[in-house]
Amino acid sequence: MKKNVHPVSFLATGMLLLLTVLFIFPFYWILTGAFKSQPDTIVVPPQWWPTAPTLENFQQLIVQNPAMKWLWNSIFISVTTMLLVCMTSALAGYVLAKKRFYGQRLLFALFVAAMALPKQVILVPLVRIINFLGIHDTMAAVILPLVGWPFGVFLMKQFSENIPTELLESAKIDGCGELSTFWNVAFPIVKPGFAALAIFTFINSWNDYFMQLVMLTSRDNLTISLGVATMQAEMATNYGVIMAGAAMAAVPIVVIFLVFQKSFTQGITMGAVKG
Repeated sequence: MKKNVHPVSFLATGMLLLLTVLFIFPFYWILTGAFKSQPDTIVVPPQWWPTAPTLENFQQLIVQNPAMKWLWNSIFISVTTMLLVCMTSALAGYVLAKKRFYGQRLLFALFVAAMALPKQVILVPLVRIINFLGIHDTMAAVILPLVGWPFGVFLMKQFSENIPTELLESAKIDGCGELSTFWNVAFPIVKPGFAALAIFTFINSWNDYFMQLVMLTSRDNLTISLGVATMQAEMATNYGVIMAGAAMAAVPIVVIFLVFQKSFTQGITMGAVKG
């Protein structure tokens, strides 16, 4: 028996397809433009697909700019930040969810309040601290301010609420210490949230243009996002090289999301259900 399609469902599907095309088109245009020659990037009417694909833009990008160094800086900052944030947030969330101590609710309230605090508010004292420590214009100046991410603590606390207290008590009876209990009992339960937080943190760190702009000044210490921004000023008319740099900055983050999309979705959906 043929199932009738409701007009509203048909219209909603059409709208979603249209929005999908609109969101994907800029990425498609950057990716194809990276393989076009300079004249082809500005030709009218535009070329929707490179008729003569070339790697000249990437060669010029790498030869005239430390693009690979910029890419490595972005990878190092994002991966290091991801590991530190996930480790500290998982432990802090576990303690706030399963331990009882004086000021626990107040401490959690401060984390929640900090989530609503924009970076611009704390920028001046943060820069003064970074300068006092003598780490300005280093990778540490970008990584350390991101480690205490309030959202990460909040997310892991919500996941840690699902850990059965009976399992923790059984582990204590068996002689497990605090870290052993967390690693062997709590961590396997909150692993989906850990994976979701890892993706969140990696994307947030990779795209944190504001913090990178303030903390990094030397050309060799720039990230790929900052490098592309400087190229836009230096090569205002060379759109092919600019698109090649933009593609180099965008492709890794898209690949990361597509590869770990299942873990990301599973972590978010599991965190929404208490049980």
